[in-house]
Amino acid sequence: MNKAYVWSAVGLVALMIGVPTYLTLTANDGEDQFAQCSQGAVAGGDIGGPFELVSETGATVTEKDVITEPTLVYFGYTYCPDVCPLDAARNAEAVDVLKEQGVDATPVFITIDPERDTPEILAEFTDVMHPKMVGLTGSAGQVKAASQAYRTFYKKQPGGGEDYLVDHSTFTYLVLPEKGFVDFFRRDATPDQMAETVACYANAAS
Repeated sequence: MNKAYVWSAVGLVALMIGVPTYLTLTANDGEDQFAQCSQGAVAGGDIGGPFELVSETGATVTEKDVITEPTLVYFGYTYCPDVCPLDAARNAEAVDVLKEQGVDATPVFITIDPERDTPEILAEFTDVMHPKMVGLTGSAGQVKAASQAYRTFYKKQPGGGEDYLVDHSTFTYLVLPEKGFVDFFRRDATPDQMAETVACYANAAS
């Protein structure tokens, strides 16, 4: 798999700041239920919702098929030189920490580069990252709809040929079955911090 390893200044800035001005986040209903767990939610509109994508197995799936337990949702792409692999690995580690605590969780990686990220490419990526990680792709329209639902940002950089880069936001979203989006994590959150927060929500929801 060929990888590009040079960032433009604009792309790097966009990745580092995670486009925070684009996102004002809030948990959906159930604020009182999860008040003691909230780490990042602030005033804003609804995040998340229904989506239809294609899994790494080639099957068409919806959010009901994917989000069956506490789920860490991340939007990135497999050709990303460093940020996406680091974030995906961090999310995978958080899932392992949770497992040690008796809490089951799923890491999900939704590509924002469906042109290159076929189900086969995603399967190769997620298999390396974590046995439970779910890779999702789809048509350009399906990916755009999912991204808009979660209010993420992504933009293909001009030029670069087949090794083009994609600027994108870097939040990880915590989504619960039946509850939907409840919180998010920035890049500086550690696996242990994430696990503590996810466990709090999981216990409050049970």
